Amino acid sequence: MSDIKQEIAVTAARLVVEEGLEYGPAKQRAVKQLGLNRRAELPDNDELEDQVREYLALFCADTQPAELAALRALAAQWMERLAEFRPHLSGAVWRGTATRLSNIHLQLFCDDSKSTEIALINQGLDYEVGSSTVHGRQIDVLGLSVPCRELGEPVLVLLSILDHDDLRGALKPDARGRSERGDLAALRQLIEKESMQP
Repeated sequence: MSDIKQEIAVTAARLVVEEGLEYGPAKQRAVKQLGLNRRAELPDNDELEDQVREYLALFCADTQPAELAALRALAAQWMERLAEFRPHLSGAVWRGTATRLSNIHLQLFCDDSKSTEIALINQGLDYEVGSSTVHGRQIDVLGLSVPCRELGEPVLVLLSILDHDDLRGALKPDARGRSERGDLAALRQLIEKESMQP
């Protein structure tokens, strides 16, 4: 990694951990904070994730594991609750880099894109509708603010509404052989593995 890319990655990692920014906005803010040209070469997400892990190990080793465990437990509850929509956990909570400022990202693979909203309404839940671009197409993202007892504060759960067909390639590993998302069984394995570590 070039020195500038490294500097962007280090600054962005701090923003991800301390302010709960997503990777894209964190990189952009880092470029601005460092007074660099907007066309500066940015670190890729793997390079940024490496820096986030380093930052967590240095500055948050005493708090982050418990915060991650609380978020994973909450994610598991919501995956059970939304089981009919084939939920998969992604993002920092799945990858193990989440802190109390992180959102929980659940990807739902639905036969009918409106069925999730109907289910949430039937459960009497308030949510906000946003959107995101995935593989060049717009998808709905439903946001719910849910209480997290262990953290003593609400957490934002973001539900990305994908087609059932999108599930086919969803579990392919990334360039480093890690999966980008996991279902409830995979999450439970992670939780069990973490609980066995001293």
